[in-house]
Amino acid sequence: MILKDKVVIITGVGPGMGQAMARLAAQEGAKVVLGARKQAFLDGVVADIRAAGGEAIAKSTDVSIRAECDALVAAGLEAFGRIDGLINSAYMGGENAQFDDGDIEAWGQVIDVAALGAARMAQAVLEPMKAVGGGAIVNVATMQSLKPLPGGSISYAVAKGAMTTLTRQIAADVGKYNIRVNSTRMGWLWGEPVQNAVKQIVSYTGQTEEEYIGSVAARIPLGVIPPEEECARTVLMLVSDYTKMVTGAVLDVNGGEWMAP
Repeated sequence: MILKDKVVIITGVGPGMGQAMARLAAQEGAKVVLGARKQAFLDGVVADIRAAGGEAIAKSTDVSIRAECDALVAAGLEAFGRIDGLINSAYMGGENAQFDDGDIEAWGQVIDVAALGAARMAQAVLEPMKAVGGGAIVNVATMQSLKPLPGGSISYAVAKGAMTTLTRQIAADVGKYNIRVNSTRMGWLWGEPVQNAVKQIVSYTGQTEEEYIGSVAARIPLGVIPPEEECARTVLMLVSDYTKMVTGAVLDVNGGEWMAP
């Protein structure tokens, strides 16, 4: 178990990769502290983890509010006595529009959650990580910050692009405390959110789901839309001691669809 006895905070625990990371982290031996806005959903994930023999707590958290970030960290310390890892996965989707008619004034809220929320959480865990001699932070970003998606959310791409820049800046500052900071740039994630999106897309295109999924998979060298569980494992690897000498890195996790230079 690559996370045995580690205490890991995960934000943005929703029906997609967030819940997959939480369940897998517990299976890998971590005590998990879950944060997101919907307490009822969090409680369901915690119940599943505990039923499987794992340890978990959850607290409704809005990462755009510093006090709530601090409260999530405090809850983890109270329950488990230490903090070893942080996965910043909270996000706000933003609008889907072309730039020429996009609502630029609304971008701030998306950036506040995805980029500044990650910074707030990272700052909130610094002292607990220093107290145990180090830790690992992973910021979950998106391939869209490098590969524009026509009609996609520009504010989401901008916010996640800022998150990868933030990763390197924090990594340079906190390495002296043995705290590592890395980022993953995710592509397509095959799970409930994408499955629902595909249903909506094909209702407009007239394609079957199989045709559309096949067209997406054909652009990916590995030939499949990456399953969210496999992508979650990659994120967890960066929290583990297997990557002790990796910091300030941005890892593309997309089956090879986009290969950054």
